[in-house]
Amino acid sequence: MPTASAALATFDAPLRVGAHVLANRVFSAPMAGVTDLPWRRLARRLGAGHCVSEMVASRAELRSSRKTSLRMSHDGEPGPVAAQLVGVDPQEMAAAAQANVDAGARIIDINMGCPAKKVCNRWAGSALMQDEELALRIIDAVVRAMQPLGVPVTLKMRTGWCREQRNAPRLARAAQDAGVALVTVHGRSREQGYGGQAEYDTIAEIKSALRIPVVANGDIDSVAKAREVLRATGADAVMIGRAALGRPWLPGHIARALRDGVEPPLPSPAQQLRWLLEHLREHHAHYGLSGVPSARKHVGWAVAALPAGAALRAHFNTLLEPQAQLDALSAFLDGLADSGAPADSPGACA
Repeated sequence: MPTASAALATFDAPLRVGAHVLANRVFSAPMAGVTDLPWRRLARRLGAGHCVSEMVASRAELRSSRKTSLRMSHDGEPGPVAAQLVGVDPQEMAAAAQANVDAGARIIDINMGCPAKKVCNRWAGSALMQDEELALRIIDAVVRAMQPLGVPVTLKMRTGWCREQRNAPRLARAAQDAGVALVTVHGRSREQGYGGQAEYDTIAEIKSALRIPVVANGDIDSVAKAREVLRATGADAVMIGRAALGRPWLPGHIARALRDGVEPPLPSPAQQLRWLLEHLREHHAHYGLSGVPSARKHVGWAVAALPAGAALRAHFNTLLEPQAQLDALSAFLDGLADSGAPADSPGACA
């Protein structure tokens, strides 16, 4: 088992994935409909050490769709670019890996962790953990396709399908033997979804058994929690998921605290809103008019804890033009001090 301080003691050491050295050991989790190109660019600028794309379907006939082409876009994204693939056919997944490399990806991540019914009903995502033979054929096909290109393959998984079938340690060892360069483990079974509490003992078991880096994911929402999880698991890095909704600055904030040993002040509400405006502009530039409805969730998450945040969200959700959304958020920022909120005090948005 890992010692209490082993992971924290090595936190400043470079972490490699194949030939790539990652910026730090606090990652942004891939989240469908959230961690698109504008979100990843901002999160990286604000200090996230590694960002994995939202999952891209492996089926060839979908690559010409606007949705998939936008998910495969990496224009201006800091490297190394990581694309996550989801699918059930080994050769189709290998071909999709090649297509994503052609589009700019330099790390390929295989999704065996998504618990969504629409994914699992096709036996993809975390459903693959029920069929280890198929899961390993997919891993082997993707690794073999990427090896001549020098592109490392990583894997994101859960602890198992259900409480009685925690097969993640066995599958992680097999993935390592097949050539996977890094494993991320969300400390829940598929059966749990996002309920209950993440289990870190299984992640610790996997870390103790593997030679490759292991990343801990699940319920990490603060500097204190990141330290706790690193001590409990001995993991090489942590991955931040739902806690970063509306807070793309959070992975960078945690990374700085772990690096320096002292937590810096949380960004002020005004600073968080300025970043949100930056995000909104890039979101509109990426999606055009179709970015108007998808921007609503980002703004709603970000302002939820602010005075008058609920009123802004209700108004924002009625707006139908990009400029109208920008104007509304700018006006909210300008009026923040008048609302009685301490606009430059840290942490009110958190």
